[in-house]
Amino acid sequence: MPDAAQDAPQLYLITPAGAQASTLGPQLAAVMDAFPVACLRIRAGAEEDELGRIADLAREIAHARDVAVVIDDLVALAHRHGLDGVHLTDGAKAVRYARKELGTDAIIGAFCGSSRHEGMKAGEAGADYVSFGPVGDSALYRGEPAPLDLFQWWSETIEVPVVAEGAITRDLLAHLSSVSDFVAIGPEIWSAEDPVAALTALWG
Repeated sequence: MPDAAQDAPQLYLITPAGAQASTLGPQLAAVMDAFPVACLRIRAGAEEDELGRIADLAREIAHARDVAVVIDDLVALAHRHGLDGVHLTDGAKAVRYARKELGTDAIIGAFCGSSRHEGMKAGEAGADYVSFGPVGDSALYRGEPAPLDLFQWWSETIEVPVVAEGAITRDLLAHLSSVSDFVAIGPEIWSAEDPVAALTALWG
């Protein structure tokens, strides 16, 4: 993953839930051509064969634009399809295992909900970034929203880059800009008829 920007967060793009490889390509290409993306994350949930097709497609599109690709949790699939790493959705538990399996150059991220303690554990275990969320109210996440002061504390105290995700709004983005390295956007735009226009309205 590229170095975090000092003055504004970088865009961390998440693929749509339930995506099919046959329709994903044009959507991803359009968004990634319109906006600079620091990292692309593939959401798990499809059948393994379909995820493999999505992984190959996403890798081809992203790597052509010098963008790293990670996938939710599936270490073996990441290795098999030449992805750049994994995004672990269960905190620090599997960070060391993923590092051992994927090697020192892989990107290992960890989603830690709103837990400062879990984030610190993930960082100590060698995560390349820690993700907190949801920032806004979202039925897609377990637990309480991650408060803005968590990002403030993290950015002032911990060197590991931090990603904000979950129910991002333009107002929240304004507050997160100075205290997060990356902001993850996905569900916020994919339900729109024109994801590029939706991202333009949100990210500006």
